This record gives sequence, structure tokens and C-alpha cells, in this order.
Amino acid sequence: MTWWVLHVDMDQFLAAVELLRRPELVGLPVIVGGRGDPTQRAVVSTASYEARAFGIRSGMPLKTAVRRCPDAVFLPVDLPTYQAASEQVMATLRAHPGAVVQVLGWDEAFVGIDTDDPEDTARGLQRAVLAATGLHCSVGIGDTLVRAKIATDFGKPRGVYRLTAATWLDVMGERPVSALWGVGARTADRLEPLGIRTVAQLAMTEEAPLIVEFGPNTGGHLRNLGRGGTSNTVDDAPWVARAHGHESTYQCDLTDPADVVAALRTLADQVVADLRAEGRACSRVHLKVRFAPFFTFTKVRKLTEPTYDAELIAATALELLHQLHDTRPIRLLGVRAEMVPPEGGYAPPRTHGRRGAP
Repeated sequence: MTWWVLHVDMDQFLAAVELLRRPELVGLPVIVGGRGDPTQRAVVSTASYEARAFGIRSGMPLKTAVRRCPDAVFLPVDLPTYQAASEQVMATLRAHPGAVVQVLGWDEAFVGIDTDDPEDTARGLQRAVLAATGLHCSVGIGDTLVRAKIATDFGKPRGVYRLTAATWLDVMGERPVSALWGVGARTADRLEPLGIRTVAQLAMTEEAPLIVEFGPNTGGHLRNLGRGGTSNTVDDAPWVARAHGHESTYQCDLTDPADVVAALRTLADQVVADLRAEGRACSRVHLKVRFAPFFTFTKVRKLTEPTYDAELIAATALELLHQLHDTRPIRLLGVRAEMVPPEGGYAPPRTHGRRGAP
């Protein structure tokens, strides 16, 4: 048998969970985000396929979404319900004989498995997930993690698609580099002066100019991405959090310094509650701030000593904010605490598969 990587991705996950308990909304444009009120500041978490037909996408402000689709049904985010559904999906994947499961998020996972018929295995996983949860998924099949991940989009919704070394350039070669998993707009912009716009151009370029532009690690990684990746190793080690954070978008911009201090303290209190539950103190403080109308910055500082002191964390975040020397109104604040490593450090991954796949 042959080792394959399957990428299982739930279709319109949050919206699909909502439709299970609100079947009367099936076929309507449904948008999940914030408190479900498009007059408030919040962003789209997920949109149904009917809503996506109007150009609505995750991360879009709800106010923009309602302009594009005034008849959409807006629903509030219900985290506990989505978490429960996710756990049921992942348990179903793990129950498949021979499956090695690497969870990527609520709604997606890599499944490594030895099989002579990966399409049949993929459809079996789809049937099992549907029977257990009532939810549909798409499955990408690949001989590397990258190819499996990218293949999924070609199978959506509810489909199965295989992408391998033999078909990689035929399918992906003429697509822009931004179509690759992990290549964003900024990286694409830096590749363009090198004459690299398509996946094929990236795959065929020499490594030297990439190393000059991006450094030895990232340069080599980008070249591998252009060729569809090299690893088919699936890591089923339990995920261990490295940080906890909270952020808030304010319905009215913060302009009073006292309100900013109070907001940072509230966020720090929430973060410390997570740290105490984890049993690991804060070693670095990360600040995220979004000034009106939509300018986002992040800063980080290492603490001299790890701490559970919410007041110190909030004061550090405030100092980072002052370092920006920006007096514009604030529409979002976020505080993230990077924790000290667990005893013994972060465990090396328990891996399954073979490195160096074509």
C-alpha cells in the first residue's frame, strides 16, 4: 500500500452548523459574525455559499457584507457549539482504521493513511463525518501536505480531488504564486521583481536569488512550495498552546486615555485567567492595535521575569502603544501573552510518513 495525505476541510463550517439547527435557512444567504448585528463593528466569520455568491468572504466587515447582500440572514457567533461540532468531526476522523490525524483548526485536518485507493478512503471519511455530524466536507488527496491542502479547493464543495507530482504543474503552473498555501500578497509582491509571478516560474527558478531576497530558510521553502512541497509527514502530537490572547473591537472609537487604560486592563485580566488555567506564566507581551479607520500595528516585548500580574501585562501593553506615537482614535485592541514553555520544553512531533516525497 502507498502512504497518502488527505486534507479534510469542512464545507462552510460555521454556517453549516447553524443550518443544522435552523433548517428553514437552507438555501438562503447566511452570514455568521460578531453578535449577528450588521450595524455593529464586527467581521464575517463564515458565509454560506449563497452569501459568497455576492462576494462576501471571511474577515469582511459586517457593514460591508450587508451592503452587498441586504437580504442576508445574520447570525451571532456561538463558539461552544462550533467547538463541540469540531471535536465530533476530529473524533470521527481518528476512529478511521489506520488514520493518523493532524488537526489544523476547527474545520480542517490532515489525515495520513496507507491505502491503495485514496479516493475510496476519502469518500469513506466523508460518509463517516456526515453520518456522525450531519455535516459535509471536501477532501484533497496528495503525495505531500502542500498538494493535499491545495487539492481540497478543487473539490469543493463535497468533492474529492487528487493532486500529485505528476499533475502539479499541469494544474498549478499558470496560477499566480498567491495560489500557494502560505504565500500572501506581500510575498507575491517581493517575488515579482525577480520575474516570478506564476507557480511554474517559482518552481523553475534557481534557489540563489530567493535566498538573497528572503534568506536561506524562507528562500528554500518558497522554492519547495513552487514544486508542491517535499514533506508528507503527518504530525499527530497533541497541540500545546504557546500563547493566549484576547482582543476587542469597540463600537465607538476609544479617544480618552483613561478608556484605553481600562480596555487594556480588561484584556489583560482575560488573558491572565487563561494563563492560570494553563499553569504557565507570561514571558512576552504582544500588543495589537487598530487605529481608525483601519490601520493595524503589532508590537512585542519580552518581560524580565515571567508573570501572572495582569496589571504589569496591561502596563507593558500601554507602553508598547505609546511607542507608536500615534494619537488616532482606536477601534480595536488586543493583548496576547506568550507563555514560558512547559516543563521539558515543547515535545518534538510524533510523525508518520516519509520525508522527501516527490
